[in-house]
Amino acid sequence: MKELVKLMDYRPEIRVVDATLRDGGLVNNFYFTDDFARNLYQANLKAGVDYMEFGYKASREMFDESKFGKWKFCKDEDIREIVGENKTDMKIAVMADVGRCDYKNDILPKNESPIDMIRVATYIHQIPGAIDMINHVTGKGYDATCNLMAISNAQEKDVEIALELIAQTDVKALYIVDSYGALYPEQIARIMDIYMNVAAKYGKEVGIHAHNNQQLAFANTIEAVGDGANYLDATYNTLGRGAGNCAMELLLSFLKNPKYNAFPVFQFIQKDMMKLKEEGMVWGYDLQYLMTGILNQHPRTAIQFTEEKRKDYADFYCELIEK
Repeated sequence: MKELVKLMDYRPEIRVVDATLRDGGLVNNFYFTDDFARNLYQANLKAGVDYMEFGYKASREMFDESKFGKWKFCKDEDIREIVGENKTDMKIAVMADVGRCDYKNDILPKNESPIDMIRVATYIHQIPGAIDMINHVTGKGYDATCNLMAISNAQEKDVEIALELIAQTDVKALYIVDSYGALYPEQIARIMDIYMNVAAKYGKEVGIHAHNNQQLAFANTIEAVGDGANYLDATYNTLGRGAGNCAMELLLSFLKNPKYNAFPVFQFIQKDMMKLKEEGMVWGYDLQYLMTGILNQHPRTAIQFTEEKRKDYADFYCELIEK
């Protein structure tokens, strides 16, 4: 049974991370207007959010800048156009994928950048590259997390070894990432045991980034909270790749800390998120994402199904189980 104090009281060490621009950018190739980004920034400030993740530090050699919006690359000057010098309590984060960024050239020393934290995203087989990135960015003065992706497809022993290696760096938090939205709360509880044991050994925090393929992103997030996770990712109105993520409005309404306020989130959703839907942007739970979730598969096929406006769900399921 969970310790009730972890659910009934608030823990001041909890940090809420808004991933709307970054994970949501995977839906529209990061083509958000500056007004959208500014309004989101202001909403996060009013809501008491601790970190706002702007997007990726993607390599401009690997990715054609003309095919993506600015938050695919998160140039420092573009972030400053939104936040100025960010003289607030909220910190700025970006994500850097191992193998998809030029971190040695594109990430400047911290004293020259508005960014506070680099979220290093890695798969199990990329751990040496992740460690090099973490050492590089923390050496430049940034905080760092390590987001271990596709955890539902990883062997338990491999996860333990990866966490042990990562935790010996100056990384701030070790993240569970349910990339395929395949995990259930009881699985999160078992995975949290592994993460918390390593975190306690090396003095690290644990975070969670959940996807909503089975409508469990919020449930999995609060399961992790009850087990001691302190870094919690969420997006406004669940906006994110495919089925989306844990809803910010749900998470802030659940957390007991009076610093958090869900009302500015509702205001932003009403004013800015509904406009995206009216313009035809599609995200959120649907049968095709449920199917890839229960089969523990990458959602790329479900995303294609959505883009093609298919409705033959049963046929699609048969295609998935034949893979």
